[in-house]
Amino acid sequence: MANEDGARDVPPGVDRTKPSIARAYDAYLGGKDNYAVDREVVARTDEWIPEARGSTVANRAFLRRVVRYLVRDAGIRQFIDLGSGLPTAGNVHEVAQEIDPGVRVVYVDNDPMVLAHARALLATNDTTAVLTSDVRRPREILDDPKLRRHIDFDRPVGLLMFAILHHINDGEDPGGIARTFRDAVVPGSYLAISHFCDVSRDYPEEAERTAATERIFNERLGTGRWRTPEEIEAYFGDFELLEPGLVPVPDWRRELADPYLDYHWLVGGLARKP
Repeated sequence: MANEDGARDVPPGVDRTKPSIARAYDAYLGGKDNYAVDREVVARTDEWIPEARGSTVANRAFLRRVVRYLVRDAGIRQFIDLGSGLPTAGNVHEVAQEIDPGVRVVYVDNDPMVLAHARALLATNDTTAVLTSDVRRPREILDDPKLRRHIDFDRPVGLLMFAILHHINDGEDPGGIARTFRDAVVPGSYLAISHFCDVSRDYPEEAERTAATERIFNERLGTGRWRTPEEIEAYFGDFELLEPGLVPVPDWRRELADPYLDYHWLVGGLARKP
């Protein structure tokens, strides 16, 4: 049921007076599971980066291409989607299970609204689960009995970290978080990352927009870090980056039906554990 804000009734544990990453992302996608305080974040960033909404759509298209490749071409049959966000069109399990209905997916997010909505979406899907956990505590996630029931760590896993590491502040050890997940999976596993990228070195005219948008994210969401390509690539560790490497998300093996924007500040890549 919608409330006066245009979103559904407030699930337990949700504070509608403070914006959340998951709900702001939903607002960027034009979804309905957000509140005025979340849409205010979008409005503020629109002042500096009006193409931000399109980049969010492009990021979802990047996710779909990665998942299709991993299931269809790489033979991956289990995924952990870290910082999954609110369910929307083209979820990981929907994309993967179009190819193989037996693919198993575990969604992980720390927003209680994600759990509430995912439970309804996944009520009849016994190959998919959702955990309300914080990616800042990777060991807690990896040791969770529900995850262990769905994921066989003796077989390759697809680790998905779309638009999550840039919400981990430097002092929270994003490199250590990524390393813990990399170390937990066997050779033949894959890691996909998308991340805000500071391109001011190569595009000096973007420096003001980058700084302003980073400031808005930190003021409103308490997090948001634009990192250099070298910093982002380090999160793959010794995994081998697949072609075309770390690139703007519309440029990663783009398909004709996918949206395209000429921008550089949201990059992504996919790498395999040797």
